[in-house]
Amino acid sequence: MHEMRSHALGALYGLAIGDALGMPVQSLSRAEIVAHYGPLIGEFCPGPDGHPLAAGLPAGSVTDDTEQAMLLARLVVAGGGEVDAVDLAHGLLAWEESMRARGSLDLLGPSTRQALAALAAGADVTEAGRAGLTNGAAMRITPVGIATASRHRGLLEDRVVAASRLTHNTGVALAVSAGIDGDPLPVAISRAVAGAAGAAGRGHWAAGADVAARISWATGLAQGLGQDQLIETVYRLVGTSLATQESVPAAFAVAAACPGDPWLACRIAASLGGDSDTIAAMTGAICGACHGAGAFPDAARRTVARVNGLDLDPLADDLLAIRTSGHD
Repeated sequence: MHEMRSHALGALYGLAIGDALGMPVQSLSRAEIVAHYGPLIGEFCPGPDGHPLAAGLPAGSVTDDTEQAMLLARLVVAGGGEVDAVDLAHGLLAWEESMRARGSLDLLGPSTRQALAALAAGADVTEAGRAGLTNGAAMRITPVGIATASRHRGLLEDRVVAASRLTHNTGVALAVSAGIDGDPLPVAISRAVAGAAGAAGRGHWAAGADVAARISWATGLAQGLGQDQLIETVYRLVGTSLATQESVPAAFAVAAACPGDPWLACRIAASLGGDSDTIAAMTGAICGACHGAGAFPDAARRTVARVNGLDLDPLADDLLAIRTSGHD
């Protein structure tokens, strides 16, 4: 149980650390990142003046990725593993209002906003998110993976779909769950591909590349590449936009290319350009789940906890209590 707890904390800390590394460079191009921070981000940096989302944020600050994951985690705990979509909708709207009150422009993404507007207009919860193609659900799904054992794949898929009807992506959650169960990173990735493929039919069809196939292709593409070539390949070929079909495979590609160094993986993901905070958050969650919290520098863990007021130990315990109860 001690090792499982370390892996659960690794997923939560990895999510926050990757997010905070990518915070100051979110939405920037690769060229802009290189010009201001060099080819590889080395540490937490403050939000730069003039940045449309991150200006004025202290170094180590997280963004919507971690904040929405924490919101979802609290709902998972309150529901004993289950998440009511209407409760999630209300929680996200309240979160956005709190962000506006803080003067932040880092608000709900396009798919989530569209789905919540549909719900407010009277759409059924199963239909509201049918047009969602961006990565909002994937970025916040880590707590569901912590709370559900990977051997209960049907249950995990059910919980993911309930918690993320916008994109129906199970890959990140299954990789996190497999890592907590003790699977090494390559095995966790292969199980994530299988899970994403198996659950593809549970969402609404939309024209676009298959996420499972792209994860498999991207991770193979990244194998054996040096750091600069890896970043260039993911940025130019895999893609780093908000689209689930780009950002999720990009996170898996970086994770696969750095199987023994989660801290480096997060720094590379944050340096990609595009939706770099979300990609780094997903990369950190996957790598942290497979390696445990100790794979990240103590100073990095302390910084994200202090700057953002995160108390992750009791949250990890609560999620694991759900994981280990009632489904064996």
